[in-house]
Amino acid sequence: MKLEEWLREGEAQLRAGPHPERARRDAEALLLYLMRCERAALLVRWKEVLNAEEAASYVALVERRMAGEPIQYIIGETEFYGLPFHVTREVLIPRPETEDLVEKVLELADHFQAPRIVDVGAGSGAIAVTLACKLPQAAVTAIDLSSPALTLARKNAERNGVSGRIRFLHGDLLAPTKEEQFEIVVSNPPYVPAGDRASLAVEVREFEPALALFAGQDGLDVFRRLIPAAFAALTSGGFIALEIGFGQEQAIARLLMDSGFKGIEFVPDLQKIPRVACARRP
Repeated sequence: MKLEEWLREGEAQLRAGPHPERARRDAEALLLYLMRCERAALLVRWKEVLNAEEAASYVALVERRMAGEPIQYIIGETEFYGLPFHVTREVLIPRPETEDLVEKVLELADHFQAPRIVDVGAGSGAIAVTLACKLPQAAVTAIDLSSPALTLARKNAERNGVSGRIRFLHGDLLAPTKEEQFEIVVSNPPYVPAGDRASLAVEVREFEPALALFAGQDGLDVFRRLIPAAFAALTSGGFIALEIGFGQEQAIARLLMDSGFKGIEFVPDLQKIPRVACARRP
């Protein structure tokens, strides 16, 4: 069959999958990935016939998507804040909501001439790399407990031209930077309650790393350790900025107050759900 026919076939199959509303877009993304070309080049090759090996590969890609595997993991690529990132199943796929967290940190960074910023639980490096790109005056540190995640984050820093401006450290929360101080601590930590696992979409539940998703029965286990550690690591007048889960704002506010933070505020996402928590160390 020709490329245009394979696209229609892939779309038809994916309409019976977990996301029929994305069938055309996903079918095309998989075909572009297979052919290693941009959309304009694909249109030029529209009447080209796939050979048997290419056809079998496309069928396999569509089957992976049908099983719920996120398109980003299949093609190994995603975009965050307008920048390209490699992603694998070792890390969470960067979400649009996390761009709100980055926006807040960019705003907070205006308070300092040369802020020292630490991203706790860096994952793919989406936050750290974006901040390094947008804040050339900042010194950025990225920490993660997962060695494969740190390897990928380094790769993404290289891809975006900021590998020389980010320090990558392996370890739990802020332990690798003991005795150091920062102007900003930022984190998108695990915050999903363990009991919510069954309610998650198959793409998240079956494919994204549990270590980066779940944080105890109420989803607050990491916050309980991170918030007081961040207070100790911040300079006077420094800020903490956190991505939080649905319905967690009151509990997070209490944890921030109990640790000594002031000026607590919450930033809603596009659905008006409090998604970013921010506070200042006096």
